[in-house]
Amino acid sequence: MITNVCSRLVPLQAGAAIPHFGRVWPVRAWYSSTAHTLRVREEIDKRRQQALLGGGEKRIEAQHKKGKLTARERISLLVDSGSFVEYDQFMEHTCADFGMEKQKFAGDSVVTGHGEIHGRRVFVFSQDFTVFGGSLSSVHAKKVCKIMDQATLVGVPVIGLNDSGGARIQEGVESLAGYADIFLRNVTSSGVVPQISVIMGPCAGGAVYSPAMTDLVFMVQDTSYLFITGPDVVKAVTNEDVTQEQLGGSKTHTQTSGVAHGAFENDVDALTQLRRLYDFLPLNNKEGPPRRICHDPWDRPVYSLDTVVPLESTQAYNMIDVVLDLVDDRDFFEIMPNYARNIVCGFARLNGETVGVVGNNPKYAAGCLDINSSVKVSCPGRVRSTMALFDMERSYYMLMQKQRCRK
Repeated sequence: MITNVCSRLVPLQAGAAIPHFGRVWPVRAWYSSTAHTLRVREEIDKRRQQALLGGGEKRIEAQHKKGKLTARERISLLVDSGSFVEYDQFMEHTCADFGMEKQKFAGDSVVTGHGEIHGRRVFVFSQDFTVFGGSLSSVHAKKVCKIMDQATLVGVPVIGLNDSGGARIQEGVESLAGYADIFLRNVTSSGVVPQISVIMGPCAGGAVYSPAMTDLVFMVQDTSYLFITGPDVVKAVTNEDVTQEQLGGSKTHTQTSGVAHGAFENDVDALTQLRRLYDFLPLNNKEGPPRRICHDPWDRPVYSLDTVVPLESTQAYNMIDVVLDLVDDRDFFEIMPNYARNIVCGFARLNGETVGVVGNNPKYAAGCLDINSSVKVSCPGRVRSTMALFDMERSYYMLMQKQRCRK
């Protein structure tokens, strides 16, 4: 539009004037204003391109060599194409100590904004490990808090893609105060909107507390870690040699501690499965989960149920086989599949309606309840009670027990 205006001004003679918004502008002043606008536009485009590179091409290459995607690549895979709107792209940290004033990157160490998953709004923050190892600064925390406030205000889930080394030590207590602000919002948003964390890199110290306070936590195999402090400190204090995987890897948290609700093969698999999970969840505590068109006939015969329970009481069967036969299109998103396997729980659909599935699994420990399985069962129960996921007017709640199957 500006170039068209400029082309129309060419025939004007020196000293001529142009009416514009109620004022008369000299031709020379109009040309000067237009040129300034173009220069500003070029500068903004230049800075935007720099912001897209995060910590630079070398660090991006190092990220890829580790088998990890960058913060922006992760967001582009998570949300629908072209739907992401970024917040505060040009914000920089304010630290002036330890030479930090000479090391500034647009957007600091986190990318925040909102987008859509299957046409449904979602707020996202993705920590950028290429910028100061994804460490949390006061500006980083403000950006995260901003989208969490917006998500709670409009009633939309928050997804955090975590890849952070913890607090930015150069900022001292300001960084720790930023964690406190995030923790506060984790608490106030609990039961209002779903909060999901995906651990996609080494997260230590303060970076582990916020994910643990969210509703669902997922990890990536071999590249993600969750621990309060690393192996070096453990060695110094206890004189015990442990690896990162043993201390806080995906196997540790999905099979032993139960902190994580699942682990995926790589970043792409994690983000793909996260999109699938999002389709089961409501946007907030006042809405029900989405209903999908069902192409699986509601009256189809399930002959396998006639023989799934063995005649001998000492023989076991797998409850997951029962679940897959019952739900729509055999689509079952299992929660904590490798933890307390004597209980099965997850999300599915019946006739297009979202359902929560909880069932004793006789294949493991005879399906008996113990401490770990009770903790596991509380996970979908927590989601159910805080987000109205299993409102009886909108969906169903399935409780499968070994005794009922025998009947």
